[in-house]
Amino acid sequence: MPDIVITFFALGLVAGLLKSDLKVPKSIYETLSILLMLVLGLKGGMALHGKFEVAMLSQLLPIAALGFILPLFCYPILRRLVGLPLDDAASIAAHYGSVSAGTFAVVLTMVEEAGLPLNPETTLYLVLLELPAIVVMLWLHRSLSGQGSKGSILREALTSRGVLLLGGGVLIGYLYGPIGLKPLAPVLLDGFKTMLALFLLEMGLCTAKVCSPLPWQHWRLMAFAALMPFVLAWVGIAAALALNLPAGSALVLAGITASASYIAAPAAIRAAIPNANIGLAMLAALGITFPVNVLIGLPLYQQWVQFFY
Repeated sequence: MPDIVITFFALGLVAGLLKSDLKVPKSIYETLSILLMLVLGLKGGMALHGKFEVAMLSQLLPIAALGFILPLFCYPILRRLVGLPLDDAASIAAHYGSVSAGTFAVVLTMVEEAGLPLNPETTLYLVLLELPAIVVMLWLHRSLSGQGSKGSILREALTSRGVLLLGGGVLIGYLYGPIGLKPLAPVLLDGFKTMLALFLLEMGLCTAKVCSPLPWQHWRLMAFAALMPFVLAWVGIAAALALNLPAGSALVLAGITASASYIAAPAAIRAAIPNANIGLAMLAALGITFPVNVLIGLPLYQQWVQFFY
């Protein structure tokens, strides 16, 4: 049986395809996305509390480098094979170089349920991979198009909601640790799985809306979105093996390198590349890649990882 939270995604997907009147109010969805990113940061900071060592940088820096490598790998494929114009290719490459907080939450839950060994700094992977991809693709787009100033790119990325919540959560969790956060634990930490279930219910509804009807004229982009997660997962597994990560951290890295952002990246791209079709990015990242990962990919990546451990 799949993890219980995944069934909530399936419920939302079915409800959306059946044109049900079921919906999660926008204010609740916004609250859930804020809480999830904050709690993910807090959990990572708590895991690091009293355990951070400079030696960890030897693993964290190569993982951050993946955030630059992945979008640059995807961009020529989107430009030449998928046939997208510059704006859309840069936009979607940024989405696929960045990572999905929802997918991260699901794979982290899988790892904890399976009892796989996990490095304390694993939650930092989300922060490290989300920021570089957005920055490098905005920089590339402005270099190729000759539009706008490059000076504001880093500021725009650093002040995005996802980066602030994740980074701030890590810092708070690191400073206060489990004892300091104990008053918040019953609602925030113990309620994490409930929040994730409701978030995935809304993701299922959103996926049905984006994919109904399927825009078959974009079949090459849809093929990219369906197949690329399995390619990118192997990039994550190869990096994990090279860095000698434990099985749990390897699965997390595989899961998030296979994912695509649909929270942080759309906000940054909408402001920085106004001519990009965000609907195409959402179709690929949320409509296809997210369900492929949650329903098929993550269990498969777990088998691949366990083959090496």
